[in-house]
Amino acid sequence: MNGGGVLPYNMGSPMSFTHSSIPDGTVTSPAGFLAGAAYAGIKTRGEDLLDLGLLYSESLCVAAGVFTANKIRAAPVLLCQERISNKRARAIFVNSGCANACTGEQGLADALEMAGLAAGKVGVSPEEVLVASTGVIGIPLPMERIRGGVERISLSPDGGHKLTRAMMTTDTFPKEVALSVRLGDRKATIGGVAKGAGMIYPNMATLLCFLATDAALEAGFAEASLRRAVDDSFNMIAIDGDTSTNDTVLLLANGLTGNKPLEAGTPEGEVFQDALRQVCIHLARCIARDGEGATRLIEVQVDGAVTEADARLAARTVVNSSLVKAAVHGADPNWGRIVAAVGRSGAEVDQSRIDLYLGKLCLLKSGSPVVFDNEEARRVLSNDEVCFVVRLNLGGGRAVAWGCDLSEQYVVINCAYAT
Repeated sequence: MNGGGVLPYNMGSPMSFTHSSIPDGTVTSPAGFLAGAAYAGIKTRGEDLLDLGLLYSESLCVAAGVFTANKIRAAPVLLCQERISNKRARAIFVNSGCANACTGEQGLADALEMAGLAAGKVGVSPEEVLVASTGVIGIPLPMERIRGGVERISLSPDGGHKLTRAMMTTDTFPKEVALSVRLGDRKATIGGVAKGAGMIYPNMATLLCFLATDAALEAGFAEASLRRAVDDSFNMIAIDGDTSTNDTVLLLANGLTGNKPLEAGTPEGEVFQDALRQVCIHLARCIARDGEGATRLIEVQVDGAVTEADARLAARTVVNSSLVKAAVHGADPNWGRIVAAVGRSGAEVDQSRIDLYLGKLCLLKSGSPVVFDNEEARRVLSNDEVCFVVRLNLGGGRAVAWGCDLSEQYVVINCAYAT
């Protein structure tokens, strides 16, 4: 993020897009994308659920991907990493209810078969299909159910809504968005869907995100733009400090807008980069808001750090602190937990220069406590969205991170997840 100005996405008001938000927008809002979903019986909690989804482009796409930093990687991640090197794809086939992780050679064979099943469904080469899975680790995919389920998927231009539901595990609501963006004399659309509620930590998490655009992108620009957007969004959220085996963010660009392929260093490229970043931040905030057992979204803004890297370290450390998260859940204005987290983050800090705010309420000024209304602080902490602003007053580095409070329900959900 650039230094100066006001930090983005101030809490207390809805996120404001600088590009046009599309009502009911989803990953199939861009031209030429179809999607659909079906219930295959991978999830066993009721046949009203969807657990198998397919995203398809009518034209070959430039493709880019970012994957988990975990050294234990699920079979679909390994397959996608291999295929994304070709920079081309047409479809993404996803299942929920089973991660296909730590499943050995059979897991790789099943991921390949999933790609083949989807390819047969839409009539493309299997090498043009990317796959993703989410759910319980260590359980083989029920391929007989997937073989039957793929035949029940019906693709449509509004099928992104069903695809979003098919990706969900412990999510409580679907996460989707689309923006329109002006590229010279043409208008392009970026749409996205995501899932994630637990095992969420920077360097991604148990999240899947599929992004689509009808803009034409140069392959290197697509990869660089996606990594920049992920760094400012999915790599800045934390729910429980765990990084998953299956994290996958994929971008498909089919070029149906008809623009000249976007490149780095151009005005149109910068416009697209900003829009892609906004889409990813919106989805990342949705994931943080939907953290398992969460009742509040937490935003931590850090500015005045020596470097942006320091600001990111400090913001992520605060938002991932169990003590901070528990204090927010209890609406306890124990601000010492925030500055303690900043101090241990690894960022350069001068205690005598730190300012700390809870929303607009000043708690600490130049390293010294400020007298504040305790009841007012508790009221602010009881809001659905809680924002802490940490000003280090050392330089121009700044960053924003998002997380959620820690409730008893988090333990309830995770003590019996596999049963």
